[in-house]
This record gives sequence, structure tokens and C-alpha cells, in this order.
Amino acid sequence: MTATSLQPQALRLPRDLALITVAIDAAMMLVNMAAQLWPDSPEAEQLRSAYALPGVWIPMVCSIAMGWVLAAAMAWSHGRNALERHGAVSVARLPQPRIRYAAAYLVVLLLNFYALSPLLYDLQLLFMPGGRFHESLGYTSMRAAMPVFMFLQSMAQLIVLVLGIWLSAWIALRGARAGSAEVQADESLQGPPPRRAVALVAASVFASLQMWSGAAVSRWSSMTQGLDGPALLVAWVVPPLAAFGLAFWGAWLGAAPVFSRVRPFRAVGASVLAFVLVQLLCIAAALAWLAMAVWLHGFNSAGSLVGFALALVLVYTVLTVVLTRATTRGLYRRYL
Repeated sequence: MTATSLQPQALRLPRDLALITVAIDAAMMLVNMAAQLWPDSPEAEQLRSAYALPGVWIPMVCSIAMGWVLAAAMAWSHGRNALERHGAVSVARLPQPRIRYAAAYLVVLLLNFYALSPLLYDLQLLFMPGGRFHESLGYTSMRAAMPVFMFLQSMAQLIVLVLGIWLSAWIALRGARAGSAEVQADESLQGPPPRRAVALVAASVFASLQMWSGAAVSRWSSMTQGLDGPALLVAWVVPPLAAFGLAFWGAWLGAAPVFSRVRPFRAVGASVLAFVLVQLLCIAAALAWLAMAVWLHGFNSAGSLVGFALALVLVYTVLTVVLTRATTRGLYRRYL
């Protein structure tokens, strides 16, 4: 078959990379769960009892789902970026890019599972009761240090995920070359500028950061200890979904139609920068509100607390959309 006849298959590459990524992640999770819950394993009964608790399986399922969304978005954006840079004709000439991507991504996951995860777990044990840091820092300091470590652990895994998918896509798509004539010939096949890809990556990263930071804060403040069942599910599902929708809207507004390429790392950088700015400004707004309330009359009623919470939600909503739009436009402006 000629390269021209394979162009439709090449144009499906972004979707295929996303599906391959989720399929490999799901297979690795099923193998891991089967090994843990196998009846002959010594801790199978204890793990089954633990996984049956809503406080265990709800955070685990939400974290896994968020990781899959982020991984699929990154893989899809790299496939889209390859089509934009090289054109469908050049991508169609690549020998088995999907198989090469699957093999490379599987190696990345195995290294992550058997090298990085055990290392992070050993470090986490230092913060647990009886660990080295627990004896030297004390209980109060440990309560503050443990959530920080959990958040840094999530950041390390995020970095490994982003770089691992980039490396897998680079291995699968290396060798693609496109001359100017080929790119011009493919412009009619590529569709509109890649606003959706940019917004999807930015929203996925933002929502992942929001979920992991929320988990760290709840671990430190015990916010979700009294929740069970549906209330716990709402607490873990609604905030990331809201953060995803707001960040997608902001990145969509920032990714103007004149952008010519996805550039996934630019979308990741814009999302991380927007997330940090949103958290800092929300904290500053909350402190200013509290200081003003104490100076005037204080929180002397339930209505004041409800008003404070609603105002903070409104500030978060506006800042997420505005700052994601600003950071996306700012980081992509140099490529206009």
C-alpha cells in the first residue's frame, strides 16, 4: 500500500495512541490487582477487606481514572503534534508506530512499577510511625511533613508519566520527515487548529494536580474522615471534574485558532503555572477575607461561613478560567 492510501490510518494515530495507553495501564492494573488478591497470597484476605472499604476503593478508583485521563490526553497530543509537524504522508511511512509505542510504554510502566514505586514507598516509610523521621521530628511536625511528601510523590509520578509518554512517542515516531510540500498537501486533512488538544492536556494536568493536592490537604487536616459512601464519592469526584471543566474552558479561550501546533509540553507548563497561581491567590484571598471578618465582626453565624465558602468557590472559578487562559496564551504567543 502507498503512503497516500495509508493517510486515513495515519490520521487515526492520535486516537490509537490514547487507546493503547489506557489499555496498557488497565492491563498492568489488572495484573497487579490479581497478584495482590490471589487466594494463595499471604495478604489476600486482608487486602480484600481493605479494598472493600469506601475510604480505600473510592480514592483509589478516582486516582486511577484521573491518571488514565491524563495519560490518554498526553498520548493523543503527541500523536496530533506528530501529524502537525511531519504531515500524514510522512507518518504513514513509519514502520509500525503503534507497536513501537506500545512496547516502549510498557517498558516505561515496568520501570515505574518495579523501580520508582518501591523507592517512593521506602521513602514514605521514613514518615510513617516508627520511621526515622517520626522519631526525630515528632508527631506535630510529621503531620505537616507527610502531606508535603505525598504531594511531592505525586509530582514525581506526574513528571515520570509526562516524560515516559513523550519518550514512548518519540521512539514510535522517530524517523518521520516532512518536506514543506508534504505539509502543505496535508493541511486540508489535519482539520482546524489544535485548540482541543491543548485544552485537553491543560485540563487533565490541572485536574490531576487539584486531586493530588486535595488528597494531601485532606490527609493533613482529616477533612474526609467523617465521610462515607456517597458523600465520600462526591468529595473525590466533583472537585476534579469542576477543575477539569474550568481549566478546559480557560485553555480553550487561551488557545486561539491561530496556533499551528499542539506542543504538549507548553500545555503542561501553562497548566502547572496556572495551578500554582490559582492556589496562591486563593490562599491570599482567604486570608484577607478572614482578617477583614475578624476585624469587623468575625464569623458569628453559620451564614457567614456559608458566604465565605461561596465567595472562595467564586474566586477559584474565576481565577482558574482567567489564569489558565492567560498562561496558555502567554506560553504559546511566541509561536504565533
